[in-house]
Parts: sequence; structure tokens; C-alpha cells
Amino acid sequence: MRHKLGAARTALTGLTLSAGVWLSAAAQRVNDLPGGPAVNQLNFAPPVTRIAEEQHWLHWFMMGICAVIFIVVFGVMFYSILKHRKSVGHKSQVLAEPIWVELGWTIVPLLIVIGMALPATKVLVAQKDTTNADLTIKATGMQWKWGYDYIKGEGEGIGFLSTLDNNHRVMSNSGSPDATDDYLLKVDNPLVVPVGKKIRIITTANDVIHAWMVPAFGVKQDAIPGFVRDTWFRAEQTGDFYGQCAELCGKEHAYMPIHVKVLSAEAYSAWVADQQKAMAAAADDPSKVWELADLVKRGESVYVANCVACHQASGKGAGAIKPLDGSALVTDADHSKMISVLLNGAAGGAMPAWKQLSDTELAAVITYAKNNWSNQTAQIVQPAVVQSARQ
Repeated sequence: MRHKLGAARTALTGLTLSAGVWLSAAAQRVNDLPGGPAVNQLNFAPPVTRIAEEQHWLHWFMMGICAVIFIVVFGVMFYSILKHRKSVGHKSQVLAEPIWVELGWTIVPLLIVIGMALPATKVLVAQKDTTNADLTIKATGMQWKWGYDYIKGEGEGIGFLSTLDNNHRVMSNSGSPDATDDYLLKVDNPLVVPVGKKIRIITTANDVIHAWMVPAFGVKQDAIPGFVRDTWFRAEQTGDFYGQCAELCGKEHAYMPIHVKVLSAEAYSAWVADQQKAMAAAADDPSKVWELADLVKRGESVYVANCVACHQASGKGAGAIKPLDGSALVTDADHSKMISVLLNGAAGGAMPAWKQLSDTELAAVITYAKNNWSNQTAQIVQPAVVQSARQ
């Protein structure tokens, strides 16, 4: 009796704990993210481009054909099993194979395949037609962020890096992130494009294979080092749309989101004007000689935007990531060693190259590392030194 009471008490405790966990999860439940994933989503993302709509139709068209084939084939099979089984008196026999049977099971599947291939080919050809684009943007994948360069069209010359918002990384590292609708999808600099315009995306990569994917646009294109691929989309409504790197690109793969902000033509033109003004104001003269305090302050912002993800705010690194605090490489008076690592990468790509940063940004972040934490070296690296090493 005591054993049964104990078992019942254990089961009741388990149910109570499970209910508490369920209620806690329900209280913290996130909402659907417009332009991104939905809670308990089973179907594709709602399409905002013509190509995505065609893909949705094609998906259900193929599913319908497969369902009909499944029902017919298994229906005939189970009917034959039930109606012609030995237990009801049927005996096995060798049947003749008339020519119409041979032709039937050859021609019918051929017609089905053709019926499936024609609309699929039409959509595939349309996906690859990147001609007559209104705006051309190069998306460069790198561990673990995206670099965007506006190559042709309104906004030509604009370029920036798009990195996961550091607050989301902090939430992830905590092990108990808050319920956030755009968890691990928020970036510091989203890609901005105008509505109703054909946007050509050229993809490549600096290190390993990445993939630029935005489900609402029906777009997924690999970004391969040393190769150039392209795709396109034309968003038919304004808003924020989200995607992620869809290729396993390393340990930070989950922290490489894509955020595309689609604006009206007027709002996009205003954004371009603001970006061009900001770029002109931030343009650095590599021959400028900086004071130590100013360069350290500039380097802190560069470090937070690009380095803190791996090396941590404390400079202690994590796991296989080497610490910067107390590092012999960082404190070495021979600045060329650290400059070489930042320009060329190290450890077989585990430490990526940072050539995309300007000479001033590289000089600033090196100076910051040399004069932060316990590394109080009072050493300063001027942008001209980095410029010389880059050449």
C-alpha cells in the first residue's frame, strides 16, 4: 500500500512540475514575427514576391500529384491484397503481359513527369533571370556576418556590415533568453531596398560556404569563396523580412541572420541620402595622426561591432578562441605581427581576415586591444602603418 501511495505521490509531483513548466512557457510564449517565422509554423512563409507565390503554388501542385499517386497505388495494392488473398480461395497464377500494360506503365509516368517538369522549369528559369535589375547589391558572407555593397543603381557606393545585435548574443549566452519575437534575428544594420524594384543580389564569401536565404522572397543562393553567384527578388510590399545563413558555416552559424527592410521609393531615397552623408562624415584619412585616447575610443566601437562575439567583452576568449587579455601577440612591440593576423586571418580560418575594415578601423581596434584590460602597453598603431602593411 505504501509503495502504491509513494508511486502516486511521485506521479502527482511530476504532473505538478510539468504543469508548472508548461504554464511558465505559456506565460513567456513569443508571437508570430511579421516577415519572419511564425509560432508552430508548418507551411512556407507568406510570400511577398511573385517568385515566392509561384513556389508556393508549385509546392501544392506537386503535393497534390504525389497524393493522388499515393492513393491510387496503395489503394490498388491493398484492394488486391484483401480481395485476392489465399484465405478466401484465390490461387496464384501467371498472367500474360499485353502490350497495352507495358505501354501504360511507361507512358503514364512519362506524362506525369512532363506535367510536373513544365511548370517547375518555368519557375526555375524565372528565378535565374537577373537581367534588367534596378539595383545590384553584393552580399558577402563571412564568419559570422554579412557585408553589403551597393554596386549599381540608387545608393551606389554604399557599403556596410550587418551583424547580429549583441544584446541577442548576450541573451543566448545566458542560457535563459527572454521571450523575444525576433530572437537571434535582430541585426545592427539591415539591408535596405525599395519596394517594387528588381533587386539583384550577387553572392560570394570570404572564408567558407554561406547561403543567403529569405523565405518570404523565395530566395536562397549559396555564397562560395572564389565564386560569384546571383539571384534576385522584387518585394511587392513594404516591411521587415528575415532570413538566416542556410549553410552550416561553423560554430557561430546560428548567429548569422539576415534582415531586409523594404521601404517606399521616397523613404528609400531619404535613407540613401542619410547613408551618403554619414559615409562622407565618417571617411577617414589614413595619413591622419591620432592621439592614443581618441584611437582607443574609436577602437572600442570597432571591437564591440566585430570582435566581441568571439573574444568576449572581457577579452578572455571562449573555448578554442584565444584570449586577447595578456596575449603575447597583442602586447608585442612588433605591431606587424598583429596587423598580419587581422589582414590575413590565422589558425586555418578560425580567425577570419578583416580586410573589409578600413585602415583606421584596424589601427583603432589594435590600439584598443593593446591598451585595454591588463594590456596597458601605451602602444599606438597609426592607420598609415596598417595601410603600408596592406599594400
